[in-house]
Amino acid sequence: MLETDIVCPHCGEAFPLQVDTSQSQQTLVEDCTVCCRPILLTIHCRPGEIESVSETAG
Repeated sequence: MLETDIVCPHCGEAFPLQVDTSQSQQTLVEDCTVCCRPILLTIHCRPGEIESVSETAG
């Protein structure tokens, strides 16, 4: 697991997220820890490395 910062597309606040890098591609919905609105995340990884994170309003 690695930690990365996510920026909420709704309120613009950043918050940390734990990412399991054993999966090469993940799509998930997380609620913003500040405004509680849903964020659709698309994450691309290699084992032990986060390649990219895309945040869109969920």
